Amino acid sequence: MSRIGLMPVPVPQGVKVDVKGNEVTVEGSKGKLMRSFHPDMSVKFEDGNLIVARPTDNRNHRALHGLTRSLLANMVEGVTKGFEKVLELSGVGYRAQKAGDKLSLQIGFSHPVDFSPPAGIEIIVEGTNRVRIVGIDKEVVGETAAQIRAIRPADSYKGKGVRYAGERVRLKPGKAGKAAVKG
Repeated sequence: MSRIGLMPVPVPQGVKVDVKGNEVTVEGSKGKLMRSFHPDMSVKFEDGNLIVARPTDNRNHRALHGLTRSLLANMVEGVTKGFEKVLELSGVGYRAQKAGDKLSLQIGFSHPVDFSPPAGIEIIVEGTNRVRIVGIDKEVVGETAAQIRAIRPADSYKGKGVRYAGERVRLKPGKAGKAAVKG
């Protein structure tokens, strides 16, 4: 039994929900999101709540039940509060700056790397080494942050590179640590 799928998704005041078959549109103060769900899942909007039901207790339907409910909850939260991810650049000379709508990164390569955000994503540069990715679609915000991080992930020897805020990088000892263990 999906405990997550059974919970209703509360819809706050000022949020419009339109359910047409397996396509759900959620519109709030931050924007509008639309998503199609699996045809076996039935979504109903009643009494200010979104309720997801599954046809059978089949394993596939149980998995889709919780997934559908979580995706709906993320849509409602996105159009009301929005989502954000924060990236940090660590390393000597590593910096980020905004160039129009593009993000220009100087992260140890011989040239600056330009990154164009997808539609609906806003990139904010704080100082020279913090980048905030803000948007209403949780999936796109996370994917954008992962793409920027993948340009130069944090190095496991010196810790230089792009990392999520709060991410801990375990540093390896290197050659000196290996020689100290033998002696």
